[in-house]
Amino acid sequence: MADVRKSNLAMTIMMYTVVITFAVLAIYPIFWVVIQSFKSTQEYMTASKLAFPKVWFTKNYPIAWDNAKFGILMINSIFYTVVSTASVILLSFMAGFAFAKLPSKLTPILHGSFIIGILLTLQSILVPLYLMINASGLYNTRLGVLIPYIGIGLPIGIYLSTEYIKSIPNELIESARIDGAKYLRIFASIILPIAAPVATTVGIISFSGTWNEFMLINILVSKTDLKSLPVGISQFSGARASDFGKQFSALVIGMVPMIIFYLIFRKQITKGVAAGAVKG
Repeated sequence: MADVRKSNLAMTIMMYTVVITFAVLAIYPIFWVVIQSFKSTQEYMTASKLAFPKVWFTKNYPIAWDNAKFGILMINSIFYTVVSTASVILLSFMAGFAFAKLPSKLTPILHGSFIIGILLTLQSILVPLYLMINASGLYNTRLGVLIPYIGIGLPIGIYLSTEYIKSIPNELIESARIDGAKYLRIFASIILPIAAPVATTVGIISFSGTWNEFMLINILVSKTDLKSLPVGISQFSGARASDFGKQFSALVIGMVPMIIFYLIFRKQITKGVAAGAVKG
């Protein structure tokens, strides 16, 4: 009995040690960036990178906010992220429902044409995507940014939703059809509620990817009023010189909404990650 208790105690200590280690590794970089954001660039260059600021330089934040026009960039990032994430979830599950429960002769071809998008890298489609957006007259428009964002998020979303919806018993759909329910009603009342965990997973992937995206929006728009936060953050770093104090302040400004998002939806995110795995 004593040996069992000692074994359980050792396992508990080991688990807590691993959890605390990972927590420190995750939190320390954020803490370090916040501390550096209160240093002037001169102090950052001359003092120890691990030391606390000798003088807490709070002007970095208002200067960075005004110089980079973070007000409009924040609104743009929120708009692009919310609209594209909602669209990816809805369209992915509508397509996944059709592919999983309403098969036809064209299903393998259509499904494969979407899934192959997972293999494409952003760098490989930048040039043709720019030419298409420019030729269609959508360059320097919000719609010209949203369409590629949604299109890039659909392949993984359709893959996850299709595989998950396949695990839903056909009897549920057949009984609903017998009761006179249309496919749209079945989708809204049965499929979406049951597939909520994997919808959370798709939402996390789309949200984080869109919020942090830099390369695509920098090519599809040239107007500052249409750009997003990552573009504003990059303004404080150049090939010849960097304003580190303002840059770290800009990084903190960019991190805060993501941290708030995870704090608000932490329970849903945990459930989604735990239950949203693809069922075999």
